Amino acid sequence: MHTVRWTVPSTSVVSGRFELTEVEYARIAPLLPAMIPRRGVRWRDHRQVINGIVFRVGTGVPWRDVPARYGPWKTLYKRFARWQEDGTWARIEAMLQADADAAGDLDWHGKADSTIVRAHQHAAGARKGG
Repeated sequence: MHTVRWTVPSTSVVSGRFELTEVEYARIAPLLPAMIPRRGVRWRDHRQVINGIVFRVGTGVPWRDVPARYGPWKTLYKRFARWQEDGTWARIEAMLQADADAAGDLDWHGKADSTIVRAHQHAAGARKGG
């Protein structure tokens, strides 16, 4: 188990609680796929979409309940799923993890025990009915 702490200089401007700062977005922007619009379709800005995804993940609301300021919920979901399939999220995680590890911000010695991770009574593998 590890913990990642993002440290952002105090000069960066935060737009909202679940929105990336200029510094945060600049760190991940090179890892995002190129924005190639399809004919007749205007592509949503990656930053707007990521902010919507961060809002959804941070709050746990259903995709349909993400505020309209982030764009259509279907766009958010499709890009989230596409980036999961093509490895974009994995590349972002690896880069942030490497940066945090180099800065000494990771705790690689985290522990969990049964008082933290509880299993359902049927997860023990006992046979049903006896």
